[in-house]
Amino acid sequence: MVDDRSSLSSRPSPSPIEVAGPDDFIAAFGVSRETVERLSCYADLLKHWQKAQNLVSSKTLDEIWQRHFADSAQLLEVAPVDARIWCDLGSGAGFPGLVLAILLAGEEVSKPAPTVRLIESNGRKCAFLREVVRQTGIAEAGEIVEIVNRRIESPPDSAKVEPADIITARALAPLERLLDLAAPYVAPQSVALFLKGRDARQELKRAEQSWRFTWNMISSRTDPDGHIIEIRNLRPV
Repeated sequence: MVDDRSSLSSRPSPSPIEVAGPDDFIAAFGVSRETVERLSCYADLLKHWQKAQNLVSSKTLDEIWQRHFADSAQLLEVAPVDARIWCDLGSGAGFPGLVLAILLAGEEVSKPAPTVRLIESNGRKCAFLREVVRQTGIAEAGEIVEIVNRRIESPPDSAKVEPADIITARALAPLERLLDLAAPYVAPQSVALFLKGRDARQELKRAEQSWRFTWNMISSRTDPDGHIIEIRNLRPV
């Protein structure tokens, strides 16, 4: 069951932010001008590719910096600083995983550089992710971005599933199912950070029927109804 006694409930709720563009993003997250230039390139590519394929809801295109970039970036504020392997499940158009990769590429990090692994089953979306990596130049920034075109639940028999330090996902599945998908990538030190909506507590209650874990729920900085669910010590019931 969910272990409330081991939750990290003492962590204060972060202050809300409104990010309309690059300058707001710099003010909110303290990133470099080079980083927001990469994100601006990402935004342009997203709008261009959206014309041919449905990468995100068209209603959110005018709010990319708030709904997609800032929403993703807030995970970096609560993630362990020494994480070396990140795994983003069902990356889609790159949220949150590719945004986190861009931010990590702009940080002063010790060697070896972190690996950000984006797992996405849709081949066209993988092509988009590769184009963003190429045009933003993050592959040359000392960080390794791996784009894996396969279903999360069906790794090739010959592939060794490497555990991740941090596992992320957004708008992929209910928490109970999400934990099923994340389990093969979990090691004792792993932390899962999942962006969830207003039903986060109900999802936690349903997930406790199949899993034991310690958790923390952090209020989203970008969505008044949103939450970040932090999961540690995941194991089956």
